[in-house]
Amino acid sequence: MVTIRGVEPGSPADRAGIRAGETLVAIGGNEIIDALDYRFYMTDRRLEVTVQNEAGERRTVSIRKREYDELGLEFDGFLFDGQQSCKNKCIFCFIDQMPKGMRPSLYFKDDDARLSFLFGNYITLTNLSEHDLARILAMHISPINVSVHTTNPELRVRMMKNPHAAELLPLMRRLIDGGIKLNAQLVLCPGINDGAELERTLADLEPLIPGLESIACVPVGLTDHRAGLEPLEPYTAEGARAVIETVDRFAERMRAAHGMRVCYPSDEFFLRAGLPIPAAAYYEDFNQLDNGVGLMAILEDEFRSALRLEAETPLPAPRRLSIATGTDAAPFLRRLVDAARGTWHTLQIEVHPIENAFFGHRITVAGLVTGGDILRTLRGRELGEALLLPAVMLRHERDRFLDDMTPEELEAALGVPVRFVENDGFALLDALLGR
Repeated sequence: MVTIRGVEPGSPADRAGIRAGETLVAIGGNEIIDALDYRFYMTDRRLEVTVQNEAGERRTVSIRKREYDELGLEFDGFLFDGQQSCKNKCIFCFIDQMPKGMRPSLYFKDDDARLSFLFGNYITLTNLSEHDLARILAMHISPINVSVHTTNPELRVRMMKNPHAAELLPLMRRLIDGGIKLNAQLVLCPGINDGAELERTLADLEPLIPGLESIACVPVGLTDHRAGLEPLEPYTAEGARAVIETVDRFAERMRAAHGMRVCYPSDEFFLRAGLPIPAAAYYEDFNQLDNGVGLMAILEDEFRSALRLEAETPLPAPRRLSIATGTDAAPFLRRLVDAARGTWHTLQIEVHPIENAFFGHRITVAGLVTGGDILRTLRGRELGEALLLPAVMLRHERDRFLDDMTPEELEAALGVPVRFVENDGFALLDALLGR
């Protein structure tokens, strides 16, 4: 059951007399526990909707509407019964290596299949009950993003410290046989689940293709706050190159057999290996952008397309500004900036790499840069007309950095307007040109 926050005026629910403050109990006799239930059962033309008032009195109203028309109820949030937390204790878990004193929500470990469908979160499948599986299959909740890491049952149990972790492949097969599309991620830890274990994992996953649409390989992220945790080392250039070679061999076999690569290393692997980021065509449909797979390739492809379209457009006046990003992306952005300056010679842009003191120097991605580290690096510098930052530095609500500093606080401290730019080449060029 869930409290109805609002009812859209003139909607079928409004015409049926359902009011804000009442509790939605069921639709067609089906209990409503989250947004997926609500959206799945509200599609019929004729509905029997049961609600309960504050006194605990229940009534059922009959509603007629066009199929797939909105019923008109509004709620707070998506998971009415609460978010399912993770039961694993993964040796590489980033949340276990975060500093103390951050906002409580950052320490919550989710492992909820509904969030995988709604927002693309990755889940381990260790948290699913038989009821959950039956519901996913009945409602055709697809795609589901799965944190695989390894298909070796004993190794997966060791890495996740959960005996249910060994049951992975039968669950994935059951979902795929039920028509559910899957994407997989492998968080690779040097000497643990790479090398021969990575080859085994890819071989085990191959029979699941094409139901398994993509596999992302990402390197473990290690902060300076790992006291008491299992010793892990970052990837060396040689180790990163070995992962890329293994993935590419598998991908070429998949291209020959299925017409698509299926498996991709993240951008971080290429940067750590000292290799150039592949062209956009390497990433095909860009199925794993949220895992940092192809982000740089698609940004550059779009940016250079935007440059070609705008090449004849004059810059109204000289412009000077700054960009701050993680240390990984800084050389890449400098290359894009140089391309823009080749077209507009009065465009002055300085790219500032931000060393991550908050999490530690081994954390090099832009998405984990904090407001405090930006301020520490740039305070007192001449930044020009504006400071451009990747939007990924902010949480989903776009109101604060990971360390809770707000954009307004950073602007005030630096004395310069701060503008956040999405990972979009056209948006980046517009920001450079002051649009």
